[in-house]
Amino acid sequence: MKSSRRISLFVLLFSGAISIFWGLEIALKAEAGILDFQAVYYGTRCLLEHHNPYNVPELEAVYRAEGGERPSETPKHHQTVTLYVNLPTTFLFVAPLAMLPVGAAEAIWLLVLIGVFVLAAVLMWRLGESYSPGVSLFLVSILLAESELTFATGNTAGIVVGLCLVAVWCFLRERFVTVGILCLAASLAIKPHDAGLVWLYFLLAGGVHRKRAIQALAITVVLGVSGFLWVTHVAPHWMQNWSANMATISGPSGLNNPGPVSATGTTAGMIIDLQAALAVIRDDPRFYNTISYLVCGALLLVWAVTTLRSRYSPTTAIFALAAVVPLTMLVTYHRPYDAKLLLLAVPACAVLWSEGASIRWLGLLVTTAGIGMTGEVPLAALVNLTANLHLGTAGIFSQVVRVVVLRPASLALLAMAIFYVWVYARRTAQDRRIRSTETKDLVVALGQRSGELVPTSNTRTCSSYPASNELLSQPQRCT
Repeated sequence: MKSSRRISLFVLLFSGAISIFWGLEIALKAEAGILDFQAVYYGTRCLLEHHNPYNVPELEAVYRAEGGERPSETPKHHQTVTLYVNLPTTFLFVAPLAMLPVGAAEAIWLLVLIGVFVLAAVLMWRLGESYSPGVSLFLVSILLAESELTFATGNTAGIVVGLCLVAVWCFLRERFVTVGILCLAASLAIKPHDAGLVWLYFLLAGGVHRKRAIQALAITVVLGVSGFLWVTHVAPHWMQNWSANMATISGPSGLNNPGPVSATGTTAGMIIDLQAALAVIRDDPRFYNTISYLVCGALLLVWAVTTLRSRYSPTTAIFALAAVVPLTMLVTYHRPYDAKLLLLAVPACAVLWSEGASIRWLGLLVTTAGIGMTGEVPLAALVNLTANLHLGTAGIFSQVVRVVVLRPASLALLAMAIFYVWVYARRTAQDRRIRSTETKDLVVALGQRSGELVPTSNTRTCSSYPASNELLSQPQRCT
């Protein structure tokens, strides 16, 4: 390993260590433990004890019996643990840990999360390093240094994002493909709204990549059916309880409500989708959902058509994934720890920088803003700075200022999505024109080698062509 590469790797690991130790300190000071992991842990314990984890009273009873409830815990903490909304497939992955005491289970979970997440970050750095080592190191280091909540909460997104990125690296590098298929299947099974559009790219890309996407989907279906049957066997009416939990957690003042009055709307773990920005203007689901789906749908349509019309190459894949990742964050419910998927945009930014065109500066600015403004440190600073800030609500200008000040992460993601969709579509169109020109030149060259008269707009069209070189000396009748 070269000296410069060793130094870069040290910088990356040091950046990750800052977040890891800071995140653990946050969890310990809160005296709540790894909160998001506790939600899936106690839910799985409830199922293992043949109770319905989606039924709040039953889950609360198990939570109390296991000694998880504390007199000092907040309503937000209590709702996070006892209002279970994860998919049944999550039980399959957490079940081995749920058989252990909560402390041991948390330690093992964190070790796995840290290992997978840091590995994925290093792999994305290596992808971008081959184009621009400096840009790749800069962007990945920023993201690693501001991932405290990922480790403080132990959210499943940390593992899901890591597995998804490992799968992408395996497919692009054509190495450990079977491992990549398994990783993509696992990430789809746990959080399909994180890995879904990445999977869709490989499906639309065609060829061997479509085969791998279908294989990953088949494994996901098997896992999904297994989880569904297990939960249905224990709790036949779990789907009604799950629907009620989703309505509660997404309702007014719920944890997953994108509006400014959400329980997490003024925290570093705020929702960062496009709905969250639009809700600042008008906190009405009919308003912010409609506009979000129209904007994201239009961008996704352009992206999908471009993918279907493009020819696969590693560089094409890099730009396709960079375009679809911010769209993934914008279209539906996501938080800062889900946004670590933006590591997939690092190689694309490195490619732009290596090409030396003036657009590279815009690419670096947009990518840095997207990664930076979805990080926990800037969001925490934003919350503190705006805590006592009174912004007007009258007039368009005041509304725009409110969105920019209160939801800069959503706006940065929107700018990033528009930029990379445009770059992806433009590069694909240029590739098609180049291929078309090369095809015409090849036809002309072959015609000249065989002595055939290739018709153009400035030549007459011959009614017949000689069948062999021996007939070249014979006159040809042209019209």
